[in-house]
Amino acid sequence: MKRHIIYGHFGPKDVISIPKTRFETQINIDLLNRKGKLNYGVQKIINDLIKIGLTPSETAIDLIILAIHIQAADTRISRTEDSQDTWTREIRLIAPISNLKKWNSVSPILKKTLDFLTGDLWTIQFRPRPKNTFSIIKKSGKNSPRKKIESISLLSGGLDSLIGAINLLETNHIPLFVSHADEGIIKKTQKIIIEQLKKQYPQIDFSHLGAWIQFPKSLTGDSEPEKTTRGRSFLFFSLGILAGSGLKDKFTLLVPENGFISLNVPLDQLRLGSLSTHTTHPFYIARWNQILKVLQIPAKIINPYWNKTKGEIILECSNRSFLQKIMSSSLSCSSPTKGRWKGRIIPHCGYCAPCLIRRSAFKKGFNGKSDNTQYAIELSKRKLNTLRAEGKQVRSFQLAARNLKLNPNFINILINNSGPLFDISSIDRKILGKMYKRGIKEVESLLKNVGAEPLSK
Repeated sequence: MKRHIIYGHFGPKDVISIPKTRFETQINIDLLNRKGKLNYGVQKIINDLIKIGLTPSETAIDLIILAIHIQAADTRISRTEDSQDTWTREIRLIAPISNLKKWNSVSPILKKTLDFLTGDLWTIQFRPRPKNTFSIIKKSGKNSPRKKIESISLLSGGLDSLIGAINLLETNHIPLFVSHADEGIIKKTQKIIIEQLKKQYPQIDFSHLGAWIQFPKSLTGDSEPEKTTRGRSFLFFSLGILAGSGLKDKFTLLVPENGFISLNVPLDQLRLGSLSTHTTHPFYIARWNQILKVLQIPAKIINPYWNKTKGEIILECSNRSFLQKIMSSSLSCSSPTKGRWKGRIIPHCGYCAPCLIRRSAFKKGFNGKSDNTQYAIELSKRKLNTLRAEGKQVRSFQLAARNLKLNPNFINILINNSGPLFDISSIDRKILGKMYKRGIKEVESLLKNVGAEPLSK
């Protein structure tokens, strides 16, 4: 087991002595490339924003620098090799920022946010940027005339963010869509969706910021890269805030995600803690809004579908015929690249929790019409093996539906199993409970005639 220090520095001259114990391993993050520009695609992101007339604030640049540290730690420190329980890692970050007093005041909230998001034990520390980097934005070039932007919305390539985009464009709203990818298949999906949206809504001159941030596999030496990526939404949210900070006014960052998967109640005892993701959980979004307030960034993060199931947001989509035509281009699978190692070219496995929720949502949202999405497995052709990945989530959903019928009053306890809900009112907690019941029923309807049991072969 190793404890890691993630230390970011601005070039070879930016060197300080970092006291560390004999149990800690230091990982250096080169924030500048050989040309002296911000590394890992950050300079391109800033330049792309400037091209549409948005100059990010230095505090927002600090935020993206911190997010780079977090993303590097999350994707390059192995849970299997570098933790005592094959999950919980101990990570200390030392990020160079422009305002030490401001960032030190937000450090306790950041720790609470990251501990919840990834299930690791984080220590967040800061140091001043070198003097020659206090004003990074001055080195980024002259702004172009600012395009009209009325809102900012994340566009992941998933079905929910696609529906969010359609709903915005149907009102003739002019958004800036912000995307992030570190896998080719995700980048391709986002590009296809943007092209289709432009073709459908040629009269709306919306903008798109597509970020590509990835780290070399050699960053942590011989350790295998981590594949769980529980911390990915911190970087994604940071990109949205970076873009919005260029508006110079108060803004809302829209994070479209159905409430059922945002709540992500563990279906059984095998999916407790960080085995269930928290990327858009109400507690996590509330901590983010707390961070923004302390940092004096005039923004608020909102999930417009916090109280809707996936099937319900399909039903309420403002252009259902267009959605049905293009939804097969969206990507919902939890691990779309895993099929590549099995010689499979279809990105949707069809049996992970997000795939099952997607399939059930289509059934509800389009009244049983044919789902054009290609899945690697059909659900009803044979019994699925619960000893293998193909049947585990199917059985978990079936058990969750059965237990909810047997103990319907347990709903108020269940919805708190994935994280605290003290930030929202008792009325909203009741709304979440009812939404969770509806979400379970959607998936139960899909799996009504699907057999899943432990099979020896």
